[in-house]
Amino acid sequence: MNMILRKDKVKMTKAKSELIAQDLASKIKHQQFKEGERLPSENQLTELYGASRETVRKALQQLTSLGLIQKIKGKGSIVLNLEKFSFPISGISSFAELNKSLGMKAKTKLLNDEMVDDLPAIFKKFFPEQKKHAGIYVERLRMINDEPEVLDCDFLFNPPITELPSEEAEKSIYNYLENKLGLDISYATKAITVEEIDADLQEKLQLDSKEAVLVASHNFLADTTLFQLTLSFHNPKKFKFIDFARRQKIKL
Repeated sequence: MNMILRKDKVKMTKAKSELIAQDLASKIKHQQFKEGERLPSENQLTELYGASRETVRKALQQLTSLGLIQKIKGKGSIVLNLEKFSFPISGISSFAELNKSLGMKAKTKLLNDEMVDDLPAIFKKFFPEQKKHAGIYVERLRMINDEPEVLDCDFLFNPPITELPSEEAEKSIYNYLENKLGLDISYATKAITVEEIDADLQEKLQLDSKEAVLVASHNFLADTTLFQLTLSFHNPKKFKFIDFARRQKIKL
């Protein structure tokens, strides 16, 4: 019983810290806290959000990891350059999570969600090493300010994923996989290239040319199972790759 209560408390603390991080990220995004300015102190944030200092510190750590702030001893949390508000490529966050945390006010249009006996031709083109396999093919158009920004094509392997309701595909595949199916999504390998696309993709992204920026991903569970292939086609005029890296010291 006590163990269950402790686990529930951890979940509540985690949810609270994420809500605080999202609110602060939104305030930074809308320049309520500008580059070079200090966030309120930890004591002020605990009072503002009615949370414990531990919860506030977890929220600030999330902002630090995202590159939104830099904690300086004796000065507090300093807001960093806002240029990183573009699509992060090195992470493994879902579009829905980015939309919520970065306040992009984006929309998703579900174009396809079907069970297939083998990888669609477009996946065979960019993942020629993959053998025949059944799965679920999902195609979603990401709209920002009512203009097509990204076309995401996903292939989910069956097994481990045997079904995907359309309403879940439109909202967030990862939320469904993690919270409904209990899958432990862990890491991804990604490649960024400029590729020639066909007329169908060109029309969907409303591009003048037949070239798009492609982010191709292999996505894995914690037990190293490959569960998803992703092809994200970006409008090259709007694509901007900015990564944020922190120095990890290794003792030699």
